[in-house]
Amino acid sequence: MREVSTDEITKNIKEMCIEANYILSDDVKNKIINSAAVENSEIGKKILSQLEENMEIAEREQIPICQDTGMAVVFIKVGQEVHITGGNLEDAINQGVREGYTEGYLRKSVVKDPLIRENTKDNTPAIIHYEIVQGDKVEITVAPKGFGSENMSRVCMLKPADGIEGVKNAVIETVKLAGPNACPPVVVGVGIGGTFEKCALLAKKALTRDINSESSIEYVAELEKELLDEINNLNIGPGGLGGKITALGVNIETYPTHIAGLPVAINMCCHVNRHKKRIL
Repeated sequence: MREVSTDEITKNIKEMCIEANYILSDDVKNKIINSAAVENSEIGKKILSQLEENMEIAEREQIPICQDTGMAVVFIKVGQEVHITGGNLEDAINQGVREGYTEGYLRKSVVKDPLIRENTKDNTPAIIHYEIVQGDKVEITVAPKGFGSENMSRVCMLKPADGIEGVKNAVIETVKLAGPNACPPVVVGVGIGGTFEKCALLAKKALTRDINSESSIEYVAELEKELLDEINNLNIGPGGLGGKITALGVNIETYPTHIAGLPVAINMCCHVNRHKKRIL
């Protein structure tokens, strides 16, 4: 049995919250840079160039890439051979978020009640997804999620007869409805299967996948490519001002489902698709 202290978890989450908000992962960063070469709109090229400059300034000056530093979403996989010591795991995760958002001068955007709307002033609590896995490691993924794009996301409870065309229509319609509001170029996370809540979790997890990767399931990989092409033919473009590059990527995750259902979730993310992963 390997011991992992809550202090170590807190320290790493604090650092990851700051890093994710200051520095985009290489996959997203390079996709934005390379997209300028294939963008057919002059204003689109200019916007992509400005996004690149913004990324460089944020990294150099150690300031947030975007003023909306998101609600902290934490995926944590705990090995069965790990013993967490020093306190409560959930408290440790939230303490890491609290310290990261305070010490990193990140905007605190969380309200303690969805209707009364009083700010918690430290961006806690985080949204935490736990998974017990084999082994003696703890894998942490921190994904701060901004709400301009989050608000454009949808869950669609399709009928099995709607099939793959119904899934494609749901994704394309969601991107169309989002238009400029999701701060394109976007990354689109899609979850197919499971239940009402499972497909939404799949879509969120899909956004943390490398943007250059593809599904290991052949038909899903083809669907990712097809949807990316169709989205980039919508002429929404960078900043919603027209052009070819509406999306940087489409990532799809699937899960078994009930014979009577076809749940589909589309989680929209702006070009600031932030995620950091560490293994302790």
